[in-house]
Amino acid sequence: MKQPKWVLSTMLAASMCVPAAGFAASQAAPGSGPAVQSQHYSRTAKKRHRPVRRSKKKSAAIIGGSALGGAAIGGLAAGKKGAAIGALAGGGGGYVYDRKTQKKPVVPK
Repeated sequence: MKQPKWVLSTMLAASMCVPAAGFAASQAAPGSGPAVQSQHYSRTAKKRHRPVRRSKKKSAAIIGGSALGGAAIGGLAAGKKGAAIGALAGGGGGYVYDRKTQKKPVVPK
């Protein structure tokens, strides 16, 4: 049985409105009753959290430490040449890690 187009479009429009009505109802504070705006209603802006950037000294420690670890593993595996390759690989990995996590917000303890 083929349904008319207006039935399908009406069902689609109704299904699009249902989540919006549920979202608007969930915004009111529980137990506050109907939302009434007063003339003295003021809204304060939220403070923006600006993550502190990592210092160059800490970045150098991260990159250097990972290069040292790579050199140690490479040296154990393949001697001097392995240590050089491991240092390059570790330094590259440390650099990528440092850049990816540089602006990550720090959660206070």
